Amino acid sequence: MPTEQLTSPSFPPARRRLLQWMAQTALFAAAPAWAARSANSDSALWPQDSRVPGGVARLSLGPASARPLVTAAEAEVLVVGDMIEWTALVGIPLATAPGEQSIGVKTDGRLRSMSYTVRDKQYVEQRLKVSPKTVDLSAEDNARYEREAAHLKTVMATFTEPLPSGSLHMRVPVPGRRSSSFGLRRVFNGQPRNPHSGMDIAAATGTPIVAPLPGKVVDVGDYFFNGGTVWLDHGGGLLTMYCHLSSVQCQVGDTLRAGQAFCKVGATGRVTGPHLHWGVMLNRSMVDPALFLADLASGEALPGAHVPLTASGELQMAGQAYSPDPSTLRAASGEVAYLRTAYGIVRMTYR
Repeated sequence: MPTEQLTSPSFPPARRRLLQWMAQTALFAAAPAWAARSANSDSALWPQDSRVPGGVARLSLGPASARPLVTAAEAEVLVVGDMIEWTALVGIPLATAPGEQSIGVKTDGRLRSMSYTVRDKQYVEQRLKVSPKTVDLSAEDNARYEREAAHLKTVMATFTEPLPSGSLHMRVPVPGRRSSSFGLRRVFNGQPRNPHSGMDIAAATGTPIVAPLPGKVVDVGDYFFNGGTVWLDHGGGLLTMYCHLSSVQCQVGDTLRAGQAFCKVGATGRVTGPHLHWGVMLNRSMVDPALFLADLASGEALPGAHVPLTASGELQMAGQAYSPDPSTLRAASGEVAYLRTAYGIVRMTYR
């Protein structure tokens, strides 16, 4: 292949140099299809890069002949891409302090450390009133909670192959109003508790919930706080969790396709009303599910509706006013705005 074809402006300098080298070796002849791919074609398929507590860090590892082994706090990290450029998708725990963090990278038998910086993010406080027995636990309930926590620790350590391939963009598992966002600093009955580690979507009891990606059922249970719960394994330490379910139409070991219904919304466990608590986990860290929703820049067909915004910026949907988190606003131009919601990307007009 003539090397002048490799100097197209669509390739950044680093990739162009690598391709030129490969063109002079037998290696290029073995893999022309992926070698000709645009540098940005894969990155558009992955979650957003958001280096804050509860976010995802997309870290370029550069080229290597085999997939690097990456660890963060002793947990294996999902690595995507190919031998031209590997990328680590690192889940950042909500409890992470702002500042420098690091991962371990083993490439071609060599171990190195890679640093990245976590920015501060101030999550909003949310105060809720719930049954007192779900806040001040009895000895019996506390013993049950500790047994469940020990079991869930083994579920959350799941890391299986094959690793997920193709797009990691997720569909919203149930239609409804996003009633609570990820990361809220929660206060139950006046007592501070752990921050909110998922996205809450309000919907009627019995509403079907679908798998956001292909996955395998790895846990089904009835838990003290979470109520009816299902965990799905999508490979490579990427897990999703569905809580407060009224019923479950799956069992451990079932393989689900994207969009397949497998459980229904309920109000079990510690709740204030029927809703789905949807959690996403990477390398044993709960991260913001909104980072995995399809983005406008991806060019994909996106769910959503043309709906009005009030002058105060409230979204009128299903007869209810919904005040979006300003950090979810993606873009605005004139009278049109795009908002990331539980429905996906919604196109809105001001009135």
